[in-house]
Amino acid sequence: QVQLVESGGGLVQPGGSLRLSCAASGFTLALGYYAIGWFRQAPGKEREGVSCISSRGGSTYYPDSVKGRFTISRDNAKNTVYLQMNSLKPEDTAVYYCAAERRVATLCVLSAGEYDYWGQGTQVTVSS
Repeated sequence: QVQLVESGGGLVQPGGSLRLSCAASGFTLALGYYAIGWFRQAPGKEREGVSCISSRGGSTYYPDSVKGRFTISRDNAKNTVYLQMNSLKPEDTAVYYCAAERRVATLCVLSAGEYDYWGQGTQVTVSS
C-alpha cells in the first residue's frame, strides 16, 4: 500500500527557509518507477504544482513562480523526497502536498491529474 507522509511545514518569516520532507512507503524510489511531485493549494485557489523529479535520471522541473528559490531532491536510502524552499514570500503560504505518479520516464510533469497517490499535506505559512 503506497503511502506518502509530508512533514516540515510551519510558520516562517518572509525571506526565510523551510525544508519539507515526503517519506514514501509501499514502493521503493530507487527502483525508478515513480515520479514525485510537490503541489500546493492556498485557500480559494486551485492546486498548483511547484516541483517534480522524474523516476529515472533525476530530472527536475519548476514553474517560474518558484524557480531559483525551491529545490527538489531525493534520498533513495531514506526513500524520501525533499523540497528546500528559500527566500519564502507571503504568497508561498499554502498547504503543500507531495504526490507519486507511476511513470517510468526521464522527465516529469506537474499535472495533478497524472498523479496516483497523495499525502495528507503540511501547512506552510509565511508571515511576519
